[in-house]
Parts: sequence; structure tokens; C-alpha cells
Amino acid sequence: MSEAITGEHVRTVGRASRWEQPLKSDGRLASLDLVRGVAILGILAINIAGFAGPSLGALTPNFPHAVTLTDQAAWSLGFLFFEGKMRALFAMLFGAGIALQCERSDAAGRDGDVLQVRRLAWLMVFGTLHYLLLWWGDILFVYGCCGIAVLFLRRLPCRVLLGIAAGIMVTASIVNLWSMLPLVFAEEAVRSGTASAAQHHDVMARLDLYHANVQAQTQLYHSGFLDIALAKLRGDPLWLFTMTGHAWSEVLPLMLLGVVLLRTGFFAGSGPQRWMRRLRIGATMSGLALTAIALGWAWQRHFPPIAMAMLLGEGLWPAHLLTALGYAALLVGFTPRLVPTRGGQRIVAAGRVAFSNYIASSLIMCALFYGWGLDLFGRVGPAGQWAFVLLGWMMMLAWSKAWLSRYRRGPLELLWRSLVERKWLENRRITAT
Repeated sequence: MSEAITGEHVRTVGRASRWEQPLKSDGRLASLDLVRGVAILGILAINIAGFAGPSLGALTPNFPHAVTLTDQAAWSLGFLFFEGKMRALFAMLFGAGIALQCERSDAAGRDGDVLQVRRLAWLMVFGTLHYLLLWWGDILFVYGCCGIAVLFLRRLPCRVLLGIAAGIMVTASIVNLWSMLPLVFAEEAVRSGTASAAQHHDVMARLDLYHANVQAQTQLYHSGFLDIALAKLRGDPLWLFTMTGHAWSEVLPLMLLGVVLLRTGFFAGSGPQRWMRRLRIGATMSGLALTAIALGWAWQRHFPPIAMAMLLGEGLWPAHLLTALGYAALLVGFTPRLVPTRGGQRIVAAGRVAFSNYIASSLIMCALFYGWGLDLFGRVGPAGQWAFVLLGWMMMLAWSKAWLSRYRRGPLELLWRSLVERKWLENRRITAT
């Protein structure tokens, strides 16, 4: 049985009288599925800019050209409530899921670490196929790599895990901000008309690079399926490793935090209620307030792309982390009330088949925006993109519940599990003979 439910946590779970079933009979925490369901829905609200194109639209609504006030407001809505927060939620849940599954496997007499390595290796295979065949913004490969690192660290004490997580995030932020700030200051100097010749040259060079990227993407994603896949394979076959190199310093610490939250009973609703209340209100409001301040600064400057890249990449991680913790605490606190409702059951179902929903969302959105589908790439602004987000949400909430009424797992979850379990069963048979 999971460390989150046994040992020191038996006492805390026992005191949580308002939780009838912190752990379901199939080993699933309803709160984890609920939070995961919200996260998978929210991730689409952010990824839509990458699907609709160009990818620079995820950084700023005003590049390569200015948009309407409605578009700016629509983009700002996603920036305020979803950007960074959903990634943080999902990464924390992934770390918690690794720890929970390892403990359950070990308790059943199976080597949890070995099974997880196999599970994460297959996830990296799925991520590679996802990148080559569908979308450049795959996160599965990154999660697989960081998940393996979690396996080496998960047994460390909570304080050590928190120290490692904080050390990685703070160090990476300082290094990256130190390298990016001169160009951000130069961009601001160009805007205010006080830039030196060198600053003006550096800013124009970066903007020219952005423009070239937009043109290349526009040309590529108006082409056919095979052309897009081959272009990725020939032009940037190591992109997933590059993306992992950029993202690991955010993803790994969040996964380690998820392990700590699981141990302390956070996701079971059995943690110290005083701290839970503080997180629900204090963390949520603090994170949103910091994001709103950054949004106000960026709005006045028409969302400068270089500065926005810094804010979204490094500058706002404290706000993202605080808001994600607040969101998670709110959802965990309301789990007993939400899960029995029809809407809550649909969100939980979406969370239970999050892997299938993630890939299905990519398939549908690529079919809508790429040249091999409806060819809408670069033709839908931030305001119009919300219509596609709502469409995706309705589809996820509808099919997930219907599927799980007949099957225990989603289609890709079932395939993933069968690939992992088949190898384990083969090894058991070889050992037995």
C-alpha cells in the first residue's frame, strides 16, 4: 500500500472524517483524477496558440502583427488563469503518480522502480511518435526523462526533496535570467527610444529571427502530413532532447514537489487543514496577483516578445507555482462535493484518461489547423481560438465518461499498460522456469 496511505499517514487519513474513500478500491485517489482532469482541460487552453500558429503566438498576441483589443483580452485570459499553472499542476501530479504506483507495486511484491522505468521508456516512445506525427510541443518525452530522475530521488526525506527542487529552480532561474536580462533591457530601451546602436542591433537581430521562424512555420504547416513529418525528422530530429534540456529544470522540481505533497496527505485531503486553507486562498490570490502585475506591465508595452519569452520561461515561475498549489488545494478541498456531481464525474473521467485526451487533442487540433486537415494555421486569432478550446473541452468531457462506463481504462492507457505488463509477465515466466 502507498506510503501516502500507510505508516505516518494512517493517523491523518483516519482523522479526515469528511473523506469517505481517500483511496478507491482500484487504488485511485479521486482527488488526483479530479485535479488531473482540470489540468488536461487547462493545458489545451494554452497549447491552442501553438496549434493555431505560429508558435510565437504563445508568447505574445501582437507578433508578428498587432491584433484587436478583443484578441489581446482573450490572450490575457489564458495568460492570467492558465499559462504555467496547468503545466505545474500536471507535473506535480505526474510525480505524485510515480510515487503512488511504485509504492503499490512494491507492496504487491513487484519491483516498482523497474516497472516505472519500463513505463517511462514507453512514454518516451509515445512522445517521440507524438512529436514526429502530430505536434512539435510534445511533453511526454520530457516527462519520461524527468520521471526516471524522480525514481532515483523519491525515497529521500521530504526536506531533502524540497531542497533539491528549490535549488534546481532557483539556480536555473538565476542563470537564465542573467543571460536574458540584457536583451530584455535592450528591447525596453528600443521601445522608449533610448537604445544604443548595439542594443538596437541585438534587438532587431532577435526580432528578425522571430520573423524567420514565423515564415518557416507558416510554409511548413500549410503543407501535407508527410511533408511535415519528414521536415521534423530531417530538420530537427533532436528537438525532444533540446526541449528536455530547456524544460527539465522546471519539470523535475515540480515532480519532486508532487512526491512530497502525496506523502504529506495533501492529495488525500488529510494534510493540516490550516495549511490547506491558507493555500486555497493565500496561494491562489498571491499567484494570480503576481501574474496580473506582470500582465499589466506587458499590456502597456503591447506584449514585447523578448520580455514575454523571459516572463513565461523564467520570470513568473513563483506565480505559476503559487497558483498551481492554490488550484490544487481548492480542488482537493472540494473533491467530496464535486465528485458525486455530473460535472465532477465528467472531469474525473477526463483525468482518468488524460493520456488519451492529450493525444486525441493533438490529433483533432492538428487536423483542424494543419495543411493536411482544414488548413487554418495562422488564420485564427486569440479570440477565435477559444472556440476551439471550448470544442475540445466538450469532446473530452463527453467521450471520457462514456468510454469509462464500459471500460476501466482509456484506449491509450490500456495500450501503454499492456506494453509494460506484457514484458513483466514474460520475465516472470522465464524466472519461474
